[in-house]
Amino acid sequence: MKKENIVFDMAEKRTSLWLFIVVAFLFSIGLRMYWPLAFGDTMSMYHNGQLMINTNDGYFFATAAKDILNGFVSDDLLRAVAAKNASPGLVYLTVYATKWTPFSLESVILYLPAVISSLIVIPIVLTGRLLGNTLLGFLAALLGAITWSYYNRTMVGYYDTDMFSVLLQFTIFYALLHVIYKKDIFSLVLAAFFILIYPLFYAQGMSIVFATFIFVVSYLFLEHMGWIKQEETKAFSDKAISLYGTVILLSIVLMITVPIGIKVVLFVLAALLILSDKLTEKQLQMIALVAFVSFLWFGNVFSMIWGSVSGYLDRGVAREGLHFYQVVQTVREAGAIPLSTVANRISGSMAGFTLALVGYVLLVIRHKPFIVALPLIGVGLFALMGGLRFTVYAVPVAAISAMYFFFFIAGYMRNRYLKVLLPVLGVIVLLIPNIQHIMAYKVPTVMNAAEVSDLEKLKKISSPRDYTLAWWDYGYPIWFYSDTNTIIDGAKHQNDNFIISKTMQTGSPELAANLGRIAVEHYVTSGYKNIADTLFKNGQKDQLDPNLFLAKLESGGMKLPQKTRDIYLYLPYRMLNIFPTVTVFGNLDLMTGKAERKVQFYPTRAIKDNNGVLQFSNGIVFDMKKGELLFGKRKVPIKSFIVTQITKNGKAQVRSQFYHAEGQHVVVFMESYKQFIVMDTETFKSTYVQMFILGKYDKSLFELVVSSPYSKIYKLKK
Repeated sequence: MKKENIVFDMAEKRTSLWLFIVVAFLFSIGLRMYWPLAFGDTMSMYHNGQLMINTNDGYFFATAAKDILNGFVSDDLLRAVAAKNASPGLVYLTVYATKWTPFSLESVILYLPAVISSLIVIPIVLTGRLLGNTLLGFLAALLGAITWSYYNRTMVGYYDTDMFSVLLQFTIFYALLHVIYKKDIFSLVLAAFFILIYPLFYAQGMSIVFATFIFVVSYLFLEHMGWIKQEETKAFSDKAISLYGTVILLSIVLMITVPIGIKVVLFVLAALLILSDKLTEKQLQMIALVAFVSFLWFGNVFSMIWGSVSGYLDRGVAREGLHFYQVVQTVREAGAIPLSTVANRISGSMAGFTLALVGYVLLVIRHKPFIVALPLIGVGLFALMGGLRFTVYAVPVAAISAMYFFFFIAGYMRNRYLKVLLPVLGVIVLLIPNIQHIMAYKVPTVMNAAEVSDLEKLKKISSPRDYTLAWWDYGYPIWFYSDTNTIIDGAKHQNDNFIISKTMQTGSPELAANLGRIAVEHYVTSGYKNIADTLFKNGQKDQLDPNLFLAKLESGGMKLPQKTRDIYLYLPYRMLNIFPTVTVFGNLDLMTGKAERKVQFYPTRAIKDNNGVLQFSNGIVFDMKKGELLFGKRKVPIKSFIVTQITKNGKAQVRSQFYHAEGQHVVVFMESYKQFIVMDTETFKSTYVQMFILGKYDKSLFELVVSSPYSKIYKLKK
């Protein structure tokens, strides 16, 4: 009878466990459905009958999946995979999901992030059970699955490897925690499996796995030496495994430079040898030492960790060779952020964040093995210096810690109902700001239907061999919708940003056309090496002076390479607000790293008209009668006032009023967009302003092939 009761209790616990997981999963999915429902009637965000995705990088993986489904993978895509160090797991999961389900590719890439990311509830609930409190795990799963930063990077439409980054990272953490608690071969196999597959889905996060493993080894060593008492953890169920066997087996799977097939074979052979119990403790110690050193060596551990940190702390221009501007300084998610933002993104509020920190301390006091979560917390707090993207790694640990705080307080209550009611009320209070964030976070799709239509028109007149010159933000969407290649994109946007930036801001049509041709042809013939580095021989003994090179290219004194493909110039309206950032990369004297001039380009809107004196939203005042601008108390004359209007066929009608010959500024009013732009006269001559805003171009150098209010696409004639 007693045995039957035990079996019944185990079955009941297992049922409640799965019920908790299913409910938490559905809760996570349900809240993520708010975004597509909110935009259900916004047809400008639809393509092929489905909402489009809302992250640029998603088009990289979507293009790969589309090409595989179509039986074609371009050389440009393969090069990009190598450049991005992309993990193939997402691409093949997308391919199989499209093949094996009735859903279209567009539907799969839209909803896959919500489904995959919601699986985070499983390791969170299981972690609670490992701590002896499955209800804690369930409530933490409700919170962690939809907390601010995790939701932002895994919502419906956020089709990117981010859906795996924290999911697998925390699953590995759970598996390693399981090793500490259970110390059996199952735990080691579980941890090894997830460590092996992690690089297939998110290779960039291996440095955090390394740090967690080092913490686990340190904890087990201290426990082995008797410096940490085994109060809640077990001894190794098979003494043959021991601390040393654990180090050996996990070190093998963490050697990332070793092919996965070899690691699997080595793991199996090492496990069989260890379990045979034929090795002495001294032999195990020596093998463990060799394995751990090999892990440090073949895992590139220190260089990877330092590279991950320094890459986000480095700002400004390059220090060696030519002085190119570094893109990390302009990426918002890589910039330092205040503590309040970190708190909101990790826990949803400063109060929740504070409770999480206190709860973590209490958790470690009561459950010492949880100290190995420090790398995840550390990465989350690194966001204070490194930027937004790091906060997400601390979310699951913060959710568990915050809920533990409530259970800790409830533990001192005598009423058993209050012991449950307090944590339930606590999670509701912590959920509210996160749900409010979800309701307010209505991000648009990357492209709108009209922009996609323009790119599809380009697809009809181009070939997969052709190149489109565009800022890197638009690289992947251009791949997906036009099937043309780019020279910079979401992964390849380093020194070659100079090429595109210079093309967009130069006042010389000859330089824009000639630089575009020589850049693309050189890129292809050089074996797809970085254009600017090889073209200017950056860092070499015979390094060129880029200023002289560009001057010669502009004057026609340099012979252009033979034309082997068509090249297109993509100028979208959506680049208007980031054009000042775009110019930063090309407005450089590469020999010194100093800006060539002060670029002034201020998109704005009129908020008040006082008898011809316009007050702009950015604080600038424009006196239309006198032709003067007021920057604070400083008055400056303008050269001219330009009004443009877009006709139904996409052409720009231009009216101009001249004011002062000595004026160094121009004001442009894009009437169709209700958009004003204040700019300096030099920027007014730029490729982007002349060819997109005004629709003026040199017909001997360019041909307008696509024109709409959203973009203009030109074909190079040279």
